[in-house]
Amino acid sequence: MATRMKLKLKTVFVLYFMVSLMGLVYALMQLGQRCDCTEHDMPKDRTISRLRGELHRFQEQIRKSEATKQPQKQPAKPAIFVITPTYARLVQKAELTRLSQTFLHVPQLHWIVVEDSPHKTPLVSDLLLKSGLTYTHLHMPTAKDRKLQEGDPSWLKPRGVEQRNEGLRWLREDRRAQPGGDNQQGVVYFADDDNTYSLQIFEEMRSTQRVSVWPVGLVGGMKYERPVIEGGKVVRFHTGWRPSRPFPMDMAGFAVSLKLVLANPESCFDGDAPMGFLESSFLQGLVTMDELEPKADNCSKVLVWHTRTEKPKMKREEALQAQGLGSDRAVEV
Repeated sequence: MATRMKLKLKTVFVLYFMVSLMGLVYALMQLGQRCDCTEHDMPKDRTISRLRGELHRFQEQIRKSEATKQPQKQPAKPAIFVITPTYARLVQKAELTRLSQTFLHVPQLHWIVVEDSPHKTPLVSDLLLKSGLTYTHLHMPTAKDRKLQEGDPSWLKPRGVEQRNEGLRWLREDRRAQPGGDNQQGVVYFADDDNTYSLQIFEEMRSTQRVSVWPVGLVGGMKYERPVIEGGKVVRFHTGWRPSRPFPMDMAGFAVSLKLVLANPESCFDGDAPMGFLESSFLQGLVTMDELEPKADNCSKVLVWHTRTEKPKMKREEALQAQGLGSDRAVEV
C-alpha cells in the first residue's frame, strides 16, 4: 500500500511539472507574436487539457484511497491492578505523590489504594482525586493486636495484611461483576508506597501468565535478592535469610495473573504467618516454583528497590509546640 502511494505521488509531481512546463512554453510563444498561431496552439491545448484530466483523476484516486484506508488498531494491553496499602504518617503524602506520578507513565493501570483506617481520610481522598489516575479508594483498619507499637521493629509483625486482602476482595467482586470477568486479561501487583519502581518493571510484568518474578534491590540486608535461573527456570533464590522458605521473596518481587487470582478466591495473605512467610502464605496455593516466570532478563536486572523514607526527626517542631509556636496544623504536609 505504501509503495503504491509513493508511485502515485511521484506521478502527480511529474504531471504537475509537465503542465507547468507546457504552460510556460505556451506563454513564451505568445509573447511578441501577432500571427495567427491557432494551428500550432491547438495540439498544445489538447495536450495540456489531457494532462490536467489525468492529474485530476490521480488526485481523485488518492482522495478515495485515503478515505477508505482503515487505521491499524493496536491490541489492548492487559491491565495492571496495583494494590497499595497505606497508613497515616508524616511522609504519607510525599510517598503517595511520588508513587502516583510514577504510575501516570504506565498505560492501562488501575490503582487500588487501601488505607489502614476505620474511614477514608481527606488527605488520601484529595490526592487520588487530583492524581489523574484510574483508582479505587478503600479502607480497612488493622486489628489492634496486629498493630506495631511505637518502638517495635518493623519485622516483628507482618504489615499491610488486612489492606492487601481487602484489595483482593474488592478486585474479585468487581471483576466478576463485569461481562466475562473471569476471563479478563490482567495482572495483580502489590506495590508498597515507600518503594521505588522503574517503569520497565510494569511492562515486564504485563505478560504474566501465572506468577512472574524478578530481583528486588536493597532488601533483606543485601544489595539485592533474586531468583536464580537455570535453563529458563527458577531453581533457587539468592537471599541471605532462610532460603528454605517456600518462596523467599519480597512483596515487590512478583506479580500474579488476574485469572489466577479470580480462579482461587480463597487465596489471601495469612496475618498469622511466621516472620518472612507472608509472601509464601499467598503464593503457595497459586503456583509451584517450577511454574514461576522469570522476568527482567532472566532475573539479572534490578528494576525495583525496597527503599524506605527516613522517619523525620521532629525535635525542633516539638520544642516550638511546647512554646505554643508550632507549625500551623491546618497546613497539610
